[in-house]
Amino acid sequence: MSASDQQIPHRRTVVSYVQRGERMTTGQQRAWDRYWGEFGHDISELPEGPLDTTGWFGRAAPLVLEVGSGMGETTAQLAAARPEHDHLAVEVYKPGLAQLLARAENLGIDNLRLLRGDATVLLREHFTAETLSEVRVFFPDPWPKKRHHKRRLVQPDFVALVASRLRPGGVLHLATDWESYAEQMMEVCTAEPNLRNRWADFPGGWAPRPEWRPVTKFENRAHSEGREVHDLIFERV
Repeated sequence: MSASDQQIPHRRTVVSYVQRGERMTTGQQRAWDRYWGEFGHDISELPEGPLDTTGWFGRAAPLVLEVGSGMGETTAQLAAARPEHDHLAVEVYKPGLAQLLARAENLGIDNLRLLRGDATVLLREHFTAETLSEVRVFFPDPWPKKRHHKRRLVQPDFVALVASRLRPGGVLHLATDWESYAEQMMEVCTAEPNLRNRWADFPGGWAPRPEWRPVTKFENRAHSEGREVHDLIFERV
């Protein structure tokens, strides 16, 4: 059975995020009021069926999805650096999305759209097979306590779902500064039959840190606290 024909089961009963406060700064509120209606959608309010990205962006271009864009520092810079790609950012934290809108305004970005809500719902219900050129999950919540590991986003069902939505040759790029989560990511992605590790011949299978991925304050903090950052780059076969 091809990935196009697979029905990805939905067994997920816990989510990988927590709802945080939504108080915004004056600048964030201004960006939200000015731009969300044009550049953002709540996933819960999307019409049934595939997301019309061609209509939303006004063109058909390779599509990159970033899951968990946080405050948007990396997302905005990467969208600006690759204007030939369309970029989607999915995040649950409203002030983070508002901050990303402000960053996009400052950089003059027009190839970025934002979605608020659960990335798993977005992938399962609003993308068809072999739609995405790349999916990025940078520094997801590590849920470091062992009893909370079930809340981690990168689990077999999620990775299988992502793989089914990637085009052949498309990329799943993960990064984390938590050793145990990196090992879990590697185990889960290696076990997914529709993915192969582009850096399997390198020590541990870890990818070299891409120079193009911006260094955020969170990554700098990880280094200052002695945590090594691991990148994983897998390709859809």
